[in-house]
Amino acid sequence: MTAATDRREARLRALGTGRARFRELIGKVGSGEHTSTGLDRAEAREAMDLMLGGLADDAQMGAFLIAHRIRRPHPIELSGMLDSYRQHGPVLETPGRRPLCFGVPYDGRSRTAPLLPLVALVLASDGLQVVMHGGGAMPVKFGVTLAELFEAIGIGWTGLPLSAVQRRLDDQGLALTHQPDHFPWAERLVPVRDAIGKRPPVASLELLWTPHRGDHLLVSGFVHPPTETRAWQALEACGESDVLTVKGLEGSTDLPTSRAGITARLRQGEPERILLHPRDHGISAPEVPWQNLEIWRSQALAALAGEGELMQALRWNVAAYLWFSGRFERLAGALDQATALLVARSGERLRRELADQARESCPS
Repeated sequence: MTAATDRREARLRALGTGRARFRELIGKVGSGEHTSTGLDRAEAREAMDLMLGGLADDAQMGAFLIAHRIRRPHPIELSGMLDSYRQHGPVLETPGRRPLCFGVPYDGRSRTAPLLPLVALVLASDGLQVVMHGGGAMPVKFGVTLAELFEAIGIGWTGLPLSAVQRRLDDQGLALTHQPDHFPWAERLVPVRDAIGKRPPVASLELLWTPHRGDHLLVSGFVHPPTETRAWQALEACGESDVLTVKGLEGSTDLPTSRAGITARLRQGEPERILLHPRDHGISAPEVPWQNLEIWRSQALAALAGEGELMQALRWNVAAYLWFSGRFERLAGALDQATALLVARSGERLRRELADQARESCPS
């Protein structure tokens, strides 16, 4: 045995089993365009397990994530990472019910006024169950988060045990898991994500993962067409049989009102492109710019009452997701129902119910 070999083995022993193994996995994704072999599904799961479990140090995780960012993860690698998230993340269930599960960017919105919290309230008020997940202010964008938006209209999702989130899903048809509270293993990656200054493959993973277990329609936002294709392949490999991908505002699942909405339905491995033209249904409102939480709160409460500049976008999105959920055969019928829900202020009533519960559980 040579002196060089002795030094190498001593170094590996010093690293420890987890870090030594992770170094091998870094080599597979970071060896360059012509020599990188990538990871198979089991290796990708192992890499994510090591990161979530704190068995790789920050320098290693940063190297791995930026190497993956540059090369772009293969679909089978995303599948392996998704396996790890499913194993270690929180779990919500809806026996006998088929919810809509939304995957949106954790780093939030900064240009357009978000709609998903309002869409979720109106859909839940009509008997559909909605499952969401999010986190705190996330690099690199540090945009407004789902939890902050709900808090602005009186509904708190932070600091709750997972059992309380499950009860809300059971009773009101609405759930939002919050990464710092319910998935602390994944929260370990946030400082590294900030340090590398770019969205890592974990950001793509968050659009594909849902805490819900069971039958559901998974709705995933995207920006670039290659991201959508990778999502289809990764989710199919993981057994997701009904997926809706949406080229929404800022990578979200919010359908635009100023242009055609580009979506696709992937069922049993067969994708179908679906273009939604709001003008064909009498909707031509411009996108509402994001300003701040205080202004958004006023806009949001007005929209839930069927008024204001966000109302048309809310009506359009509620109708689309009622239609996608299978409640209506035609989009026109879903639009009529969305209009009726807003006129009746159904979403506003549910908001008040949840806000009252939040005040009762946290007395001043």
